[in-house]
Amino acid sequence: MATLGDLERSVMTLLWDGGESLSANEVRDRLDEDLAVTTVLTVLSRLEKKSMVARERSTRPHRYSATASREEHTVEMLNEVLGTASDREAVLARFIGGISDAEAAALRRMLDSE
Repeated sequence: MATLGDLERSVMTLLWDGGESLSANEVRDRLDEDLAVTTVLTVLSRLEKKSMVARERSTRPHRYSATASREEHTVEMLNEVLGTASDREAVLARFIGGISDAEAAALRRMLDSE
């Protein structure tokens, strides 16, 4: 799973929150930073190499969209972390120990419905 830098995370947040494909110029215009469009294109290219965005080549300018939802990305990261743990049960126990009562109740409901 690819880790994201600050600017990459900002771009992904735009794509996730917007739910629509955006051109590099639209991404640049929506970011709260003074960036050149070439910088945004570089970031989008890196995200494409990480398989986080897909580029629509049939239109000009090209448009970019997230390949997975924020939730799907988070699940991939959690599974990767768990996959590297020598004691998965201990990791899960520490995770569960740090969640709120409401989150624990939601988790219980999900497990009971399985």
